[in-house]
Amino acid sequence: MAKYGKKAGTEVKHAMEEMKHGELHSGKSKEPVKSKKQAIAIGLSKARKQGAKVPSKSSKS
Repeated sequence: MAKYGKKAGTEVKHAMEEMKHGELHSGKSKEPVKSKKQAIAIGLSKARKQGAKVPSKSSKS
């Protein structure tokens, strides 16, 4: 069974494209995102807000 839904994949893809064009910004600081991991996290967060099938955040410290 798939861990992530189709909508989650499209949101991550969209976030990666925005990052490559320098249009993806993070949080309150509005700094441009430069790392792939951060872009993926933002894409999954957007998908989670839209109700897509995405596992909840891990609680690593």
